[in-house]
Amino acid sequence: MENIKICVIGLGYVGLPLARLFSTKYTTIGFDKNRNRVEALMQGHDSTLEVSDDLLQGALNHGFVCTDDIEEIKGCNFYIVAVPTPVDRNNNPDLTPLYKASETVGKVISRGDIVVYESTVYPGVTEDECIPVIEKVSGLKLNEDFYAGYSPERINPGDKQHTVEKIKKITSGSTPEAGELINRVYSSVIEAGTHLAPSIKVAEAAKVIENSQRDINIAFVNELSKIFTKLGIDTQEVLEAASTKWNFLPFKPGLVGGHCIGVDPYYLAQCAQRHGYNPEIILAGRRMNDGMGEYVAEETIKRMLKKGIQVLGAKILILGFTFKENCPDVRNTKVVDIIHTLQEYHLDVEVYDPWADTDLAKAEYGIDITNKLPDEKYDALILAVAHDRFRDVNVEDLVQETHVIYDVKGFLPKEIVDGRL
Repeated sequence: MENIKICVIGLGYVGLPLARLFSTKYTTIGFDKNRNRVEALMQGHDSTLEVSDDLLQGALNHGFVCTDDIEEIKGCNFYIVAVPTPVDRNNNPDLTPLYKASETVGKVISRGDIVVYESTVYPGVTEDECIPVIEKVSGLKLNEDFYAGYSPERINPGDKQHTVEKIKKITSGSTPEAGELINRVYSSVIEAGTHLAPSIKVAEAAKVIENSQRDINIAFVNELSKIFTKLGIDTQEVLEAASTKWNFLPFKPGLVGGHCIGVDPYYLAQCAQRHGYNPEIILAGRRMNDGMGEYVAEETIKRMLKKGIQVLGAKILILGFTFKENCPDVRNTKVVDIIHTLQEYHLDVEVYDPWADTDLAKAEYGIDITNKLPDEKYDALILAVAHDRFRDVNVEDLVQETHVIYDVKGFLPKEIVDGRL
């Protein structure tokens, strides 16, 4: 394929950094159905903060374009789909964004073009679910008229060291020749190199087990934390001691939210169930991690009762709302579970997070949060997210003389906390 012209569909945490990177070498257009998002990007600002204003404005000055007009992407010949793959309220995979993106591709794809999916899926989705949509809409046939590939995203939101070009990329294609071409295109901008998988299904499976493995390991240390708490042993000190062994895996307990680790295992689990196997370890890990928000709230309440603090109507401050530190992303945040459990006990809950979008938190969860540090005192405080900005906060100034401080992240000095995971 000569004169590659790339279109990235979906300009979120994954799509925008990738599109910006490709624009350094190829003519690149970013497509997103959200007009407000497109307009903000064309003005040179990324609200997710994954791409700095300087980088984005530099890309725009050198020809990078973002649009919500499908007519503007018809001249492209290398389409990359980077849309979300969430789960519904029953934790079943929701492929609706993928179907809609595939319809978009079907309306613009031409003979000889390539489409690559980056969205996290279970093995078989690209070829069995997405490609048939493209074929139906376009009237073209895979491996006769157009070609496909899968290159799973490895974006780590908020991480300014492991950016997209510095993380090794898996690639794959619907034919060996397509795989080689896709691999060449990606390797031309990915500094860390690429790994060409032998098939699309292998690449899909590799991605979904990456996050499932991490989920299971965190679930293990979360269970250890519950055990050690009952034994009166500090989990962080146990992990620090165990980490002196060269092959000990240094996972830490905590809340597991976000759009990957807290979601991908359900994709793999449903795929297994469809093929007649009921996964035990994967779903056990999910159950453990999904219950940690409630556990943190109840542990905090137990400590309040032991100190004689009246729980009913008590004021409690939560530091952090996003799903991870130093990142504005509130998707699938498990801090919500802490809040809801505390509210069930009729505590007066306030949430401070300097990173989070207050309007989005209200719209998505119906929860009021503030970006300004409160100046009153609380009966209890929970540090839920380890934002660097919290290092400058003297949490003891925020609590009453008799109080409880619970540290989810092992972030605060041990001597001032009443409990931690």
